[in-house]
Amino acid sequence: MVDNELPDTVVAAAEAIASGKISVRELTEECVKRTEKHQPKLNCFISFQPEKALEAADKLDAARMAGHPIGPLHGVPMAHKDMYYRKGEVSTCGSKIRKDFRPKYTATVIDRLDNAGAVHLGGLNMAEFAFGPTGHNVHWGASRNPWNIEHITGGSSSGTGSAVAGGLAYAGLGSDTGGSVRLPAAICGLTGIKPTQTRVSRYGIMGLSFSLDNVGPLTRTARDCARVLGVIA
Repeated sequence: MVDNELPDTVVAAAEAIASGKISVRELTEECVKRTEKHQPKLNCFISFQPEKALEAADKLDAARMAGHPIGPLHGVPMAHKDMYYRKGEVSTCGSKIRKDFRPKYTATVIDRLDNAGAVHLGGLNMAEFAFGPTGHNVHWGASRNPWNIEHITGGSSSGTGSAVAGGLAYAGLGSDTGGSVRLPAAICGLTGIKPTQTRVSRYGIMGLSFSLDNVGPLTRTARDCARVLGVIA
């Protein structure tokens, strides 16, 4: 499939996969190709995992073909701010201090996205320890705004804003303590939501401020935002 034939939203992608119009592998391969092409310019990924993503895609295709029930995000490629823990995998939190940190448990929201069928592409760039409204990072370099690479993405969920707006991932999680979902959403032309606190579990994510931290998605449309929030809330 060529780019203009691909679904361009989370909901459209999930519906196309469910109907058999496109396979999870086809959709994931396109996101992998886009990432390989645009990552050098956008710098939105800290860790990119194409082999694992394609392996997961094949399993999801097999499950659908076998007639197993599928979730609301079945086969949708996503990537998340690199502060959401996945057991045994490095989570840098945007800092070289944690370049070898491997958590012993998985974040509740990541478990929920996995159970809903989302494909995980990797960990996204961010301001170090989620502290910075522009999204700049002295260790991994700045993520670039796909609309104009000379402009900031906003932070601290800079990589999520860049990856979703740039079409590398269909959606992604940011976090919002003082605007870190809302700023990239506004600056990168996306829809983001800061849910009511405790509406979404914070278990298994890096904490910044216990009384202010929130988990929230960044997507291309309000309907997509509702779909993702419905899974993680």
